[in-house]
Amino acid sequence: MTAGPGWNPPDVDLTTPSVARVYDYYLGGAHNFEIDRVFAEKIIAGFPEARDFARHNRGFLQRAVRTAVTELGVTQFIDLGAGIPTAGPTHETARCVDPAARTLYVDNDPVAVAHTELILARDHLPATEVAVLNADLRKVRDVLAAPQARAVLDLDRPVAVVIMGVLHFLADEENPADLLAAYLAALPAGSCLIASHATGDGPAGERVRRAADQYAKTTLPGHVRSRAAFEAMVTPLVELIDPGITWTRLWRSDDQVDPATAANCVAYAAVGVKR
Repeated sequence: MTAGPGWNPPDVDLTTPSVARVYDYYLGGAHNFEIDRVFAEKIIAGFPEARDFARHNRGFLQRAVRTAVTELGVTQFIDLGAGIPTAGPTHETARCVDPAARTLYVDNDPVAVAHTELILARDHLPATEVAVLNADLRKVRDVLAAPQARAVLDLDRPVAVVIMGVLHFLADEENPADLLAAYLAALPAGSCLIASHATGDGPAGERVRRAADQYAKTTLPGHVRSRAAFEAMVTPLVELIDPGITWTRLWRSDDQVDPATAANCVAYAAVGVKR
């Protein structure tokens, strides 16, 4: 499946696969190019769990967003490294529960940003309720001070920091734990974190690591980490809600999950409230 004409902005590099567009392909989306599909199929050939990873990551996002609204009373979301908001994204999920919910998408992929703008315009969503910011998520002050952030988010009220399938694209020297800490430090009490992280733990570990090596050919190389490393990133910052850190597929799953296959999602999930 491919998107209709006019969705891709000019001056986009079509010689290098985009992480956002490859992820869209894993989800069965339409907003990707041939370069992305070829790369994705190479990944899938050696790592058939890739589609499971994307699908269960998205399912966890949806359950966590609903939980944030209904249980934690958080109706504002800042989705970092959001990619292309298709297949049940943050703003749609939140607004199904509370039509007044607000979402700021942040990404620096020009295709992801341009297409998000088209989606929001097509759906006639007010820029004071849902918006996209073209920015580097690592520049916390710039993100939170941007006009789009100020238009959408009331930083005197709790905000959920959403970072799904992104932390493993940050190298150790980029200090992902410090990045999370900086966002949460700028937000009021009651704010929360919704996060996932790819891992080499489990039976698919070697395939995950080979896939991460292949991602070095994209704009964002991968860095898989253990449960212990993910736990060290998030537990000093938030009080985890049940069930704590677990596989994305298991986090408050709506379905009966066979524990023997739960690790096929190859990613850990966590939701917690700011300490």
